[in-house]
Amino acid sequence: MKYLHTMVRVCNLEESLDFWVNKFGLIETRRMENEKGRFTLVFLAAADDLETARATNAPLVELTYNWDPEDYGTARNFGHLAYEVDNIYETCERLQAAGVTINRPPRDGRMAFVRSPDLISIEILQKGGALPLAEPWTSLPNIGVW
Repeated sequence: MKYLHTMVRVCNLEESLDFWVNKFGLIETRRMENEKGRFTLVFLAAADDLETARATNAPLVELTYNWDPEDYGTARNFGHLAYEVDNIYETCERLQAAGVTINRPPRDGRMAFVRSPDLISIEILQKGGALPLAEPWTSLPNIGVW
């Protein structure tokens, strides 16, 4: 068995790509437009997975944009995606500077949560052990849901 991808439905492809690529840092590996089915698929990989993803088409996040509008609700039934990062504080600072809300700050130096424009929860985990506790993160409250 091999993990291939996680499909996430998006309402606005440009807004979603701005989040996933420009702000979160994933890299587009391929795109498929299907006029008959009226949808676009965009496949994204994390930088550390890029070589494997290009060679095997996995592991990837698949953004599915249906050309006809649909209401997907709050997407809480999806659960979340998880990504490991080299420095959780730097990652959260970069996301916050780009206008992304840190819903669950990394108060413990190990874990944080953000949400995409389509309300997909993303868990950010510190590679290795937790970093030493640091402000302003330890004092920040949760914002919204994740």
